[in-house]
Amino acid sequence: MAKKSRTKARDQRTTESTPGEVGPRQPCPCGSGKRYKACHGAPDGGAAAFVPRPFEGLPSECDVIALRELVPAGTAPLTLDPSVEGSERKVTLCSLLPMAAPAMVRESGEIWLGLQVQHSFGDPARDLGAVLTKALAAAEAGETGVVGLTDAPGAGPRLQDLVTGDELDVTVHEGFDYWIADVEDKDSMAGALDQANEAAYPTARLTQVESAYWTNVGTKEHLRWVMPEPEDRLLDALARLHAAGKDDIAPGSRLVGMFRAHGLLAPVWDLPVGTGPEALEDPAAQFAADLAAALADESPLSTEERAARSGLANRQVTIR
Repeated sequence: MAKKSRTKARDQRTTESTPGEVGPRQPCPCGSGKRYKACHGAPDGGAAAFVPRPFEGLPSECDVIALRELVPAGTAPLTLDPSVEGSERKVTLCSLLPMAAPAMVRESGEIWLGLQVQHSFGDPARDLGAVLTKALAAAEAGETGVVGLTDAPGAGPRLQDLVTGDELDVTVHEGFDYWIADVEDKDSMAGALDQANEAAYPTARLTQVESAYWTNVGTKEHLRWVMPEPEDRLLDALARLHAAGKDDIAPGSRLVGMFRAHGLLAPVWDLPVGTGPEALEDPAAQFAADLAAALADESPLSTEERAARSGLANRQVTIR
């Protein structure tokens, strides 16, 4: 009897998958550059377990994801849980800090916590919790400067365990001048600040809906909207709206695809240059109402809606 090919047998095996699941040969979502099976998917636990939706349970989860992945310069104050030692200290969550620092203890004793950092140990919320814990200890000891991680944090609180509140008060800045707002010798940082500001695309957060951000990249404008609904339900709802011609945000706009980031989807619209964020406010509010109705619709998708869903599913890019 002919020996069955191992490769063929392997190819014939079927496995169940869930939306957003990472295949063993795909790049690891942690950003290490390794394949998933050799990093956070290693059978011997070669790295800390990868958490597909790490910011779930945080105040304004969608905004946290936007600040980490989409917004150049943004800040939001954090309220520490009263049980945390040093809970009276002022803590600000920042999209990006100088030199992509994980955290900084300022001369005032205030702590800045950075989201756009160079390391990842599988669970960004665990990393943030470890960095914040270190920064609080440094501040209590009277130390100032950069605080970071050199090794995987191990067991300990996640950021969700250290903060409280229902939502964040997000401020989107035109640039990174907030870096030096409390610095006396501003001239010493002028060069680095100018360089950072030049790389920051104009961005604004819409006010009538949650976690929707307009940006101007020069040749185009975009609306990127992080949404909290489960992926399958959201795709169904977006397909219904597309088939009904209700997925336009502004004249000349087009829903071109979506990012998948930290377990959530962020639909992306291309906008004509010159649209601006103000023109999106009322249409975005109407879209949110239409989306809510589509999410509540549990009837089977029509043939046209299924085709629209398939097209949307093929235009996803996983960034984390």
